[in-house]
Amino acid sequence: MRLESQRLWTKSFISICLSSFFIFITFYCQTATLPTFVTDNLGESQSLAGWVLTVYVIAGVLMRPFAGRWMVGPHRSKVLILSLIGFMAVSLFYPLVSSFGFLLVLRALQGVSFGAATTGNGTIVAEIVPTQRKGEGLGYYTLSFNLAMVLGPFVGLLVIQNANFNVLFYILIACGVLGLALGWSTARIPKPSTEEGSVHKQEKLTFKSLFEVGAIPISITALLLAIAYSGILSYVPTYAKEIGLSSISSYYFVVYAIIMVLARPFTGRMFDKLPRNMLVYPTLLLYAGGLVVLASANSAFTFLLSAGIIGLGYGSLFPCLQAIAVQSVPRERVGLATSTFFIFFDSGVGIGSVLLGSVASATSNRTMYLAAAAIVALAAIVYFALLHRNAAPKPQAAKNA
Repeated sequence: MRLESQRLWTKSFISICLSSFFIFITFYCQTATLPTFVTDNLGESQSLAGWVLTVYVIAGVLMRPFAGRWMVGPHRSKVLILSLIGFMAVSLFYPLVSSFGFLLVLRALQGVSFGAATTGNGTIVAEIVPTQRKGEGLGYYTLSFNLAMVLGPFVGLLVIQNANFNVLFYILIACGVLGLALGWSTARIPKPSTEEGSVHKQEKLTFKSLFEVGAIPISITALLLAIAYSGILSYVPTYAKEIGLSSISSYYFVVYAIIMVLARPFTGRMFDKLPRNMLVYPTLLLYAGGLVVLASANSAFTFLLSAGIIGLGYGSLFPCLQAIAVQSVPRERVGLATSTFFIFFDSGVGIGSVLLGSVASATSNRTMYLAAAAIVALAAIVYFALLHRNAAPKPQAAKNA
């Protein structure tokens, strides 16, 4: 029975990972292609095109604290299913878009369902992953949307270059259906006890009922790291063009993904077996170092080398931070911890895109990436001040299932 309790690759775990993959591949595909749809098909300006992501992120951030609160209660399965239905249903209307205003309405509605669905999936994964394999399990889970980050833009750009946006929209509808079907198939989801559920019903709408205070320190660290990461998401193609490497810019995230995938099984197990500081500080150093290499890149080798270093550093660090967030709270508060973590992370991505973009406009992209490295260094200081002393050694992990 003990061995059974430590199984990681259960039907529920695989289903949730795949469900998240299809949700995030839709998100990243839309992120890469909808600005072009706005300018070319709707005839709007590039400045307005940026709102298709901003509105989406804002709606998701506003939804997360409420989704986290609902996931604490006894109806978490229904919350997840309804959010997945909403995500898929909104996708049905994209082929009908003929005005920018209608598109923004769809983006807001889908952002709400995205915030709820990803909070729900993250909460359930944190519940079903064995305690002694938390780092490893969450590492594989985050790998699902890390891979979507690479495949989404690739598929989206390939489709609009060889077909049209309606074909792309129908493909994304299919992704929504698959995300819903896989989420629905997860029937056995741990629920709070009757006592916990009754407490949830009686709890008033307060800050504590929407946010998990115990997860805020690590979430602040994640916010700073997300600010730095937004410079990778938003400006690598522009930077590659600036330094004469636009022909290989599409390979940047491919290298990033390959290194991340290769490292993830090892770093997840290291997190479970070793004191967490032994993994957090080296990955922070790799993350900052990769940004410095990127800032100084003057050849294809150094440009792609930075992708590998950042893939190893940030790609290994993110699931560790999420594991710390859910391990720092009681089991019945995991939903709130998950939503709190992603509220801070999503906010960091939104803030960073504007902040680092302003730095790049005022100086250069090289300076912007050096500033991003400095922000990672600041995140390390914040982690040391708020969390270093609380990093207890890990018990020996159970044998793999």
